[in-house]
Amino acid sequence: MVRRDAPTLLNYVILPNLLLRMSAVMLRRGLLAWLSRVGVVLVVVCCCLSLLYAITCSPHADELMAGQPLPRAGGMAMPGGPSRQGGVGGAPVGPAGRERFQALLQEREEQHRQHITSLKKQIAQLKEALQERSKQLKGLQDSVEKTPGKGTVGDMADDHSRSDLQEFLRSQLSRAEVHSGVRLPSEYAVVPFESFTLQRVYQLEMGLTRHPEEKPVRKDRRDELGEVVESALHALNAPNQGGDQTKASKVYTPSDFIEGLARTEKDKGTLYELTFRGEQKQEFRRLLLFRPFGPLMKVKSELVESANMAINIVLPLSQRADKFRQFMHNFREVCVKQDGRVHLTVVYFGKDQMNEVKGTLENTSRELNFRNFTLIQLNEEFSRGRGLDVGARAWKGGNVLLFFCDVDIFFTADFLNTCRLNAQPGKKVFYPILFSQYNPAVIYGSHDHMPPVEQQLTIKKDTGFWRDFGFGMTCQYRSDFISIGGFDVDIKGWGGEDVHLYRKYLHSNLLVVRAPSRGLFHLWHEKHCADELPPDQYKMCMQSKAMNEASHGQLGMLLFRHEIEAHLRKQKQRSGAKKS
Repeated sequence: MVRRDAPTLLNYVILPNLLLRMSAVMLRRGLLAWLSRVGVVLVVVCCCLSLLYAITCSPHADELMAGQPLPRAGGMAMPGGPSRQGGVGGAPVGPAGRERFQALLQEREEQHRQHITSLKKQIAQLKEALQERSKQLKGLQDSVEKTPGKGTVGDMADDHSRSDLQEFLRSQLSRAEVHSGVRLPSEYAVVPFESFTLQRVYQLEMGLTRHPEEKPVRKDRRDELGEVVESALHALNAPNQGGDQTKASKVYTPSDFIEGLARTEKDKGTLYELTFRGEQKQEFRRLLLFRPFGPLMKVKSELVESANMAINIVLPLSQRADKFRQFMHNFREVCVKQDGRVHLTVVYFGKDQMNEVKGTLENTSRELNFRNFTLIQLNEEFSRGRGLDVGARAWKGGNVLLFFCDVDIFFTADFLNTCRLNAQPGKKVFYPILFSQYNPAVIYGSHDHMPPVEQQLTIKKDTGFWRDFGFGMTCQYRSDFISIGGFDVDIKGWGGEDVHLYRKYLHSNLLVVRAPSRGLFHLWHEKHCADELPPDQYKMCMQSKAMNEASHGQLGMLLFRHEIEAHLRKQKQRSGAKKS
């Protein structure tokens, strides 16, 4: 501000005095007219300079604090005039005003400095984030270049997932009963091993074949054991890869395999212990392999609406009107009163007892206002396959869910929903394993002590068994049944037709759901095996008859009942002798 005061002093004091002196000299020389013009020009120039100074040095409105104008100091005293506030063109600022104005400028400068500092910090943070992203991208690019066949960022996510999976599988090994035992509450908690060789498997759970030892008949089982033996041979012949630093001079072959043990903990994995002949006569090589189970994976989640899923129960029948009345009693309670989405198709062979069957249907229709049934009569020899085939093809109401049934079957409303949920047109058919009832007279001792049928149907070891060799009860859609070719109607009499249909489904692309059903029962009835049956069918019939009679222990009690009665008589005699 001091430097700007010098030209002001020149404009207001020195120049006018100089001009006056020059005017006096020029007047003397006769140049008054020319100087007058020059003076006017100089005055105009001075006024313009003064106005420019005032505009330049005056504070702007946005620099005033709280809208208050800065105080203007009085101008300097001009010659011949008093000092006054605010001279022409804006007076120079006094010492107090200059300090306040400088303080304001410093405050504004500090605000701008802080804003600049904040922007610098944000820029620095953005630079760091950009550098981090660049490093990540470069790492991804390097990994993609090093890994052949991988060219997307998603592959790295797969690598992370694979690493997590490997860590989980290693944890399964530490959790399983491999290196040390675990405390078990009782003998029922033991998970037993099964042993195997190259040709045979020795098993406790015998399955459908009922053989305690057998060749692995299932492909997945054969492939599993073959892979285990092959992996063991590979480890033996490549010791370094197997963690064994000893050098084996012998090349191991499958003929060196003696025996293997396998045990599966269903939440952890399968442990294999394999024994091979060693290099010396009394030497053996043992290998432990473990196949860990992975974590659960969500495959699908869907909503199944069954309100419009009607079921057509197809029932072939010949005579047995009393059993049909018992069947209809269960049908009325479950299908008519509880479910309400069931149609019944009865295919009756012959004319004997036809009126009784027809009367039972009419009574149900009249009492419960039930009209969803069809009665078809065939005047020919009974054939279960023929009856089911006719009943399935007689339906004209579109693609309906078929349940092939027998008159000795008892089912619940829960089973009907299970049938709906496990069959899907073009995708799945359902083959439930029903619980077959033993002879109630053997279970309860006599007919006088037998409870009602509903109370007899309990799933226990001494009351019945899972009929895993039976394939007669099945749920499938009519379209799948027609496309598969239906039953072999040339099979007459008892048995065989259900196995043929089951194998047709197994040979197709449809998924066969085979599972025990807690709501499906086969009621015991005495089985008659006709002499007219071919030898293979007669043998099947007799085997079924024997298995339906009682459990192993109950049959043993019947076989040795004379010895048991003799023992009881001796005990009674001894007791009487002691009393006497």
